[in-house]
Amino acid sequence: MLIIGITGGTGSGKTTVVNQLLGYFKKDEVVVIPQDAYYRDNSQIPLEERQKINFDHPDSLEFSLLVDHLNRLRRGEAIEMPIYSYLTCLRAKETVTVKPAHVAIVEGILILADPTLREMFDIKVFVDADADDRLERVIKRDIAERGRDVLQVLERYQETVKPSHLQFIEPTKRYADLIIPFGGENRVAIEVLISIVEKHLRK
Repeated sequence: MLIIGITGGTGSGKTTVVNQLLGYFKKDEVVVIPQDAYYRDNSQIPLEERQKINFDHPDSLEFSLLVDHLNRLRRGEAIEMPIYSYLTCLRAKETVTVKPAHVAIVEGILILADPTLREMFDIKVFVDADADDRLERVIKRDIAERGRDVLQVLERYQETVKPSHLQFIEPTKRYADLIIPFGGENRVAIEVLISIVEKHLRK
């Protein structure tokens, strides 16, 4: 199984790149493992405190579970992937069954920050984007999907998103095998990535 890590700052266009890949290959050839499913369960913390969690800090993630799940998929075993809600900041009781495939794409802002997880990737991709463009996407997404207003998004951006990006995410660019500027709009870089995956699938 080929494991691809696709990372980049919040709002950089990672999901667009992933969707471009998914649109090119057959459904049973590729599985996607979003980092967001592996945020720690915080059921022991009151809701008001949970809503203050810095989701852009590596400590917010259960990397050990993600590593275990990737190892299981690589061995040909199915996994029960968690479901995480940004509205409640909790894991759901339900899980999603993910079966092994030829290619696994792991997508998330912090996936190259953990050394053990980083070593598991056969290809490491960093999706790069201008900070203003990322902020614009974050505002639109958080209002539409996470129940926040503009002021809440801007406050969170200044207090946690921007500092964490500079401290934990931007430095991981040096680990990338491929850097994709302009996200899903960079057709040349995406075609290079597709050709690498095709080569693996032909083996």
